[in-house]
Amino acid sequence: MPDSQRLVERFHTTVDLWATGVMLRRQTIRRNRPEASAREVDALLNQWLQERPGAEMGDGPPPEGPRRT
Repeated sequence: MPDSQRLVERFHTTVDLWATGVMLRRQTIRRNRPEASAREVDALLNQWLQERPGAEMGDGPPPEGPRRT
């Protein structure tokens, strides 16, 4: 299998894993907040995606260059 095909397969796997994680988090929000409307669940999910504990600066190492304070 060519390297480019492996890269494409790995990318697809990454996207599938991300989508599964988002789906699981959405289910958790619904379970914890059964009274929440679909719009509220979406807002809570988006907030979690942007501000999840432990990944405030993203999931990867910080970019090279001047540090932000």
